[in-house]
Amino acid sequence: MKILHTYKVYRPDIDGGIPFVIDTLCRFVDGAANSILVARRFGWGRRSISDGTPVEAVTSFGTLFSTPLAPTFPWRLLRLARSADIVVHHAPFPVVDIALSGLPDHVGLIVFWHADIVGYSWLKQLVSPAVRYALQRAQRIIISDKTALESSMLLKPFAAKCTVIPYGVDVDFWGTLTETEGGAAEMLRQKYPRMILAVGRLVPYKGIDILLRAMQALDATLIIIGEGPQEAPLRKLARQLAVSGKVQFLGRVPSGDMKSFLHAARVLAFPSITNAEAFGIVQLEAMAAGLPIVNTALPTAVPNIARHQQEALTVPPGDPHALAYAISEILDNPDLATRLGKAGRDRARSAYSNSRFLSRMKDVYRETARQP
Repeated sequence: MKILHTYKVYRPDIDGGIPFVIDTLCRFVDGAANSILVARRFGWGRRSISDGTPVEAVTSFGTLFSTPLAPTFPWRLLRLARSADIVVHHAPFPVVDIALSGLPDHVGLIVFWHADIVGYSWLKQLVSPAVRYALQRAQRIIISDKTALESSMLLKPFAAKCTVIPYGVDVDFWGTLTETEGGAAEMLRQKYPRMILAVGRLVPYKGIDILLRAMQALDATLIIIGEGPQEAPLRKLARQLAVSGKVQFLGRVPSGDMKSFLHAARVLAFPSITNAEAFGIVQLEAMAAGLPIVNTALPTAVPNIARHQQEALTVPPGDPHALAYAISEILDNPDLATRLGKAGRDRARSAYSNSRFLSRMKDVYRETARQP
């Protein structure tokens, strides 16, 4: 079975939740020959092999409204699709929706609806006809949580095609440490006995600015793992708030090192502020590591994954005072932290394992390949 995955951008140009999901599907679904078509964030096209999967990134002249300016993308997509059995459109990427009007009839289509278009209402209105066509053309639509269907007017007419398949992580990988990783975690615990960890791209919807404001009321060290266009403004804000002495920006960190931070930290802060945060895979990694979470009450999957007073404390989005109070509750109450962490580990294994995610995706692939 030949499967072509399409998305905006991919590693090494960008990391994050959707590239993580694509990588997982390409590496661990048996019996599939995968390839990936994306655009560059900026620069000339290139071809590479990522963990054994061919990746083609077409030329991009930059991004506009979070969309690569890649004029050759539709032509290249349709050319590659001719030899595929299934195209998996990792949405949102309106360029793909527009191009799919030329998809050959014999090619199956799965729309993996990671998130709606957020923040550009006029753009959403402009491309809605193409998005509706793609959803109509698709044999199956994958959503990671029921909230995606409940909140999207575009998805609701196609509810019968939608299948809820939550993302998964390698629970054993994130839940255990090698001797070297364990030693690194112990050193971090000694150096930062009250470590708050934040992980993600440094973009506005992640709410890191709210977390920095919360740090004014916290006796702790904030470690921020991730990179993105907001790094310089966030560093400036930390200086303005006089918290830069207890905040460290580490940039991109290898997964093995990040494991050590997850096991050394006292709490994961996940302060996202808009619906652009549709899921939050790092919550699963933290839960697998037994790390309690403070997240926000978004109308997305975020507070359904790590639930208030069960695996997390959930606060209103955009409220630095509530965020600081919840974080201090975990930092200052070891019994609460232990209870939330243990519940998170149990929930990660029972509901969000990689094996569960991949098994359900394989079923969708088989069903799509059988449909005309």
